[in-house]
Amino acid sequence: MTAIRLGHIRTRLALWFVSALAVVLLLYSAAASFFLLRDLRRQLVRHAIQDLETVEGLLRFQNGRLILHDDYHNNPESKQVLERLLEVRSIDGKVLFRNELLGGRSLGETVRPGEGEGGYSPRDYTLSDGTRLQLVSRRHFIEGRPTIIRVAFSEDPLWSQFRSNLWNLLLPLPLILAIAGVGGYLLASRFLKPIQQIARQAEAITSDRLHERLPVNVADGELADLSRVFNSVLIRLEQSFEQLKRFTSDASHELRTPLAAIRSVGEVGLQKEATVAGYRDVIGSMLEEANKLTRLVDSLLTIARADAGQIQLERAVVSATEIARGCAALFEALLEENGQLLRVSVAGDPLVHGDRLLLRQALMNIVDNAIKHTPRGGTISIRVGEENGHVFLEVQDTGPGIPHHQLPRLFDRFYRVEEGRSRDSGGAGLGLSIAQWNVQVHGGRLTVQSEPGRGSIFTIVLPRIDLPAQSVDLPVPAKGLRSEVAFGYIDGLR
Repeated sequence: MTAIRLGHIRTRLALWFVSALAVVLLLYSAAASFFLLRDLRRQLVRHAIQDLETVEGLLRFQNGRLILHDDYHNNPESKQVLERLLEVRSIDGKVLFRNELLGGRSLGETVRPGEGEGGYSPRDYTLSDGTRLQLVSRRHFIEGRPTIIRVAFSEDPLWSQFRSNLWNLLLPLPLILAIAGVGGYLLASRFLKPIQQIARQAEAITSDRLHERLPVNVADGELADLSRVFNSVLIRLEQSFEQLKRFTSDASHELRTPLAAIRSVGEVGLQKEATVAGYRDVIGSMLEEANKLTRLVDSLLTIARADAGQIQLERAVVSATEIARGCAALFEALLEENGQLLRVSVAGDPLVHGDRLLLRQALMNIVDNAIKHTPRGGTISIRVGEENGHVFLEVQDTGPGIPHHQLPRLFDRFYRVEEGRSRDSGGAGLGLSIAQWNVQVHGGRLTVQSEPGRGSIFTIVLPRIDLPAQSVDLPVPAKGLRSEVAFGYIDGLR
């Protein structure tokens, strides 16, 4: 048997079981004793009433004295068990009769006002020697003379029987609790054994064996639920470890590429003599790679802060139209360089509640992604509107599109679509992941629709807020009007 320790759950369960059983048994003993005592006292009162009625028929005045016939004790069985005390007084309190058992003791020195007038008057009484009695009195006319008849029984036999019954209830209690404790401990050990097996199996699962799962037996009930929950935790841990490994590997690869480029450019520059212009080209190339490295590190820091919950949102009422137009203005020079056209169409002035910078960053990442993968002379469209209580910002491009099988992983970190992408134009594969987090933290969603050869549509959907017109002062068109702004140039139209 396993060693008994107070820290073990089985020991605590056994102790709780024994404690609860002890409380129940004590309450039962107390209740049983209480009802027994009540019934014994009621029985005592009934005997007193019966004897009082008998006494009323046996009392007579003879030669001016009150006497009791010898056949007073008409209940021999109860006579052997109980002691009967009898006293008769006149209305003015004079003692007319006392039986030998009472002797010189009194059942009340005086007659209380109204005593016995309403029938039988049972009450507790204590003799001068400390004997506790159950006393019944009643007014009765003997040969036309009013008297108070008092009959009392000693409660000593009653209490003796009560104590005997109480001991009979309490004496077996330690043995019962000891048996219950051992049984409870064994029962708890039996029911906890499957949990111990689950713990041992879980303990054997290390970071290298996260693919293993705990067996689930439906017949085990709650233990099966525990195994399922543990398996779901293992699944999430496995996914997190795989994501961490992939993230570490991809981040190392992404960081190594610009560092290798900087090193190779520097080594080439040192190996040959060059003019000032040549050195400027070398330094420019190194700075270009350093800028890529800086952007990558900034993106990694953003993701790390987002995962750690360290990014605090500065929420305010934000115009979706203003975000779209501001984003388009930032890409004006790049669009002119690429010979692309960017159109912004808005319907009204939908408002959202969120962090302006994060929402603009999300849209900029999507637009930047569209610009990178839209060919020269292509068109990118930003459409802003509201539908079904939500605000949407839709970015559509005329790029090569995305294969259907790659759409589920499009927002994974460091993931690049294989077709039509390169390391130079596609970036590190973090922009869409950051954009998705920015949207989700605002209670929205980011979706994508794409057909190979027909371009892609990215849609940001955010909860709309309704505010009075006078509470917002933004330089945008009035609600209900449509406006369209085009940025960039197409070859031949410059």
